[in-house]
Amino acid sequence: MERQIPLLTPYKMAHFELAHRIVLAPLTRFRSYSSIPQTHAILYYSQRTTKGGFLIAEATIISSAAQGFKNVPGIWSKEHIDAWKPIVDAVHAKGGIFFCQLWHPGRVSDQNKQCSPLIESDGQVLFQFLPPRRLNTNEISGIVNDFRIAARNAMEAGFDGVEIHGAHGYLIDQFLKDQINDRTDEYGGSIENRCRFAIEVVEAVVNEIGADRVGIRLSPFANYMDSADSNPETLGLYMAKSLNKYGILYCHMVEPRMEVMEERSECTVSLGPMREAFNGTFMAAGGYEREDGNDAIAQGTADLVAYGRLFLANPDLPKRFELDAPLNKYIRDTFYTEDPVIGYTDYPFLETC
Repeated sequence: MERQIPLLTPYKMAHFELAHRIVLAPLTRFRSYSSIPQTHAILYYSQRTTKGGFLIAEATIISSAAQGFKNVPGIWSKEHIDAWKPIVDAVHAKGGIFFCQLWHPGRVSDQNKQCSPLIESDGQVLFQFLPPRRLNTNEISGIVNDFRIAARNAMEAGFDGVEIHGAHGYLIDQFLKDQINDRTDEYGGSIENRCRFAIEVVEAVVNEIGADRVGIRLSPFANYMDSADSNPETLGLYMAKSLNKYGILYCHMVEPRMEVMEERSECTVSLGPMREAFNGTFMAAGGYEREDGNDAIAQGTADLVAYGRLFLANPDLPKRFELDAPLNKYIRDTFYTEDPVIGYTDYPFLETC
């Protein structure tokens, strides 16, 4: 009897019937010129869609004031909504489930919108930014509202739901982490205060589109953009428990052992306590390959596993995992270019007889 592949078992996520546990992670590609999603994204996303597959769109800017990078997509205007519609329709036409990741980069941005990644010869990605400034307390409610409106716009564009980007050193993460957040108002100091902004965003988005359409991505252990916390386990656990009040669909957490460039860091902590504390679907990400992804599902440490670089380079990743077939190698130099084809839609599919 053939052994069942855990990653390829079906999963019911509230009213969404997933055919497998392999998720397309949100991947910034810098190919949305002047913040408008382009028609070449129709092919990119539909290539990676299977019936009952779950995809999360690349990080998408929630307002004109949040623009921090060139050529990343937005979702704050009718023009953005109309540009996303054919992309979403293409995913739905193949039976996929598609969420939009809502993003405010915060201090990781350039006020002149001229920030783009510089790929050095050693493979390191560097950025250049203007000095950030602290948000005034009375500005925060406006940003919460921007997330709410962006969620509404995403639903109008046809997305099945949204993922709030609370990870990797961007605005929400900047509030969460005590190595960044040095505020002395109600948004700084204690863990309750530091998590206040994230919870306010979650509450606003849930009230706008419904809890069963909302997920969040968190990276308590990550140190992107100097976004460290002195007690990431406590932070992750506090957020996982706090989210239960709002009944959101899923929590998407990044592993402490995630890969940075080509090397996986070893660590003795895990997402286990957060997984146990959170009542909804738990998604894990962070350098997973086929076997450890299968192990995560089989052992119950995650309900779903998000794949980034492997899915980028292998549009038919679920089929390759099913057959345990060789994988295309991803080409890092083409991750962040403006080319509508090269390194974007030209990765070959598996040839099967």
